[in-house]
Amino acid sequence: MNEATSFEANDRFSRVRLLMGKDKLARLHKARITVIGLGAVGAQAVEALARAGVGSFRLVDFDVIRSSNINRHIWATEATMGRSKSAVAVERLHLINPKIKAEAFELFAAQETFNQIFDNKPDLVIDAVDSLSPKIQLLAECYHQSLTVISSMGAATRTDPSKIKVADIFETKICPLAARIRRGLKELNIGTGITCVYSDQPQNIHAVSTEVLRDEGEYQRGRVRKTLGSLPTITGMFGLTIAHVAIEKICNGWE
Repeated sequence: MNEATSFEANDRFSRVRLLMGKDKLARLHKARITVIGLGAVGAQAVEALARAGVGSFRLVDFDVIRSSNINRHIWATEATMGRSKSAVAVERLHLINPKIKAEAFELFAAQETFNQIFDNKPDLVIDAVDSLSPKIQLLAECYHQSLTVISSMGAATRTDPSKIKVADIFETKICPLAARIRRGLKELNIGTGITCVYSDQPQNIHAVSTEVLRDEGEYQRGRVRKTLGSLPTITGMFGLTIAHVAIEKICNGWE
């Protein structure tokens, strides 16, 4: 029994096969996905895609799991506290599917590391970075390399799941992060073609603090960011929505 036949027959993914068919399950198995940013949104997307049958991941994040992640991060537990997010991600995926191909890249996604991150020419990139300038650099790199990318906008401070939308980043409304990214992309002469998940619920300014939580540690790059209130439900739905869009793109031939 070859690898593809073995994968199709695997009970782990029998429900996916029943719904999507064996050809689409095979596409998921063959897909190579790079996920950059393994916070609450990125982790949820990775988890869902692994359970849907995606066979290969490159997982990029320089940070560790902290106690402030407990309220929203699917891999944050007492047992994982202080450990590398990318390393925990690989372990988690192997618990879901021992045959999955998963690589941990414990580094900061930036211009000087893009060649290393993308040297395998992934089929799809998920951008779950939460810093503005690195996010713009990442999206620009994907654009210039003609890499299909799904980008997460801001999930923090939102409370209404019905306001979560999927659109080209140049068609988004209300989301302040998307507006800033659009400006940055325009300055780089980058136009439409980047899919994003965002919320058109106005940001709750009362859920924003200038205080840095005690366990947040020293940021390795960029400015000190504000602490934003968040719920596991909304961040989780962002991640699941990204995963669903990824599944549709993979199964429908990138239509």
